[in-house]
Amino acid sequence: MATHRIELSQQSLIGSFTREAPPIISVSSGDTIRFETLDAGWGTGGSNTDRRKPFPRREKVDGGHALIGPIFIEDARQGDTLEIQFNEIIPGSYGFTSAGQYPNWQNRMLQLTDYEEIILDWKLDNATMTGACDINGKAFAVSLRPFMGVVGMPPEDTGIHPTWPPRFCGGNIDCKELVKGSKLYLPVPVDGAYLAIGDGHAVQGDGEISCQAIECPMEAVEITVRVMKGAPLTNPRANTPAGWITFGFHEDLDEATVQALDGMLHLMGELYGLNRVEAMALGSSVVDLRITQIVNGVKGVHACLPHGILK
Repeated sequence: MATHRIELSQQSLIGSFTREAPPIISVSSGDTIRFETLDAGWGTGGSNTDRRKPFPRREKVDGGHALIGPIFIEDARQGDTLEIQFNEIIPGSYGFTSAGQYPNWQNRMLQLTDYEEIILDWKLDNATMTGACDINGKAFAVSLRPFMGVVGMPPEDTGIHPTWPPRFCGGNIDCKELVKGSKLYLPVPVDGAYLAIGDGHAVQGDGEISCQAIECPMEAVEITVRVMKGAPLTNPRANTPAGWITFGFHEDLDEATVQALDGMLHLMGELYGLNRVEAMALGSSVVDLRITQIVNGVKGVHACLPHGILK
């Protein structure tokens, strides 16, 4: 098994999911990849000056989040499952969060004629894993739980696909549980996978209510990728420090909930030999349903089965 390092450069960045761009690297199942990331806004978000000078963006393929990729995985074939294990996620020195700039349901909550857009500049300390900001002279601090918001592959063989929505093959999942030590399982939609990762978050609440977490670059991300044969999935699932997680994505929150629950019933059947009715009855006592995010057009719901809760 090999370890690869990807240097941050214009050539290693892409703002879409596609197999029409040449891969930046080719790896095998079991290989480890280490890289640095820009913040999702290509180094232009917020007002913090402690940031890397942004790289030029290409017109067709760089319209979305700043991602590292595409990464070609030699063993991956359409219909396989890709396991992405997060070995290390270290945030950079700054972050930002804005509110009041998006024309969506926030308008109803904020009554934007009465409020102005706000951008919070965060100072991040990856030694103490804390973040600090100031609002009108009031100091606030949070504990950091960094994770990558966008992890995915192109859904089809051709075309350039935006980074904004979550899909069955990954994308803008924005699940705060995908921290260090997690394993994310994604259906492989195209031969070679063409994996791309970015959108670093220093910490986020479920729902991501302002459309942004603490958006930040990542000083170091290390993943190990493994191709799983004969274990097809229809939607992502993950094994995280918080527990097993299954996902649902849809414009309708109810439908996203049904997808997440359907995935959990399948998973409980695999883990414990239960039929769907048995899993539903037992799961009603131990499974948590959470809103992953409501801000990407396609909404996300995740079901969580905490480790050790069933004896």
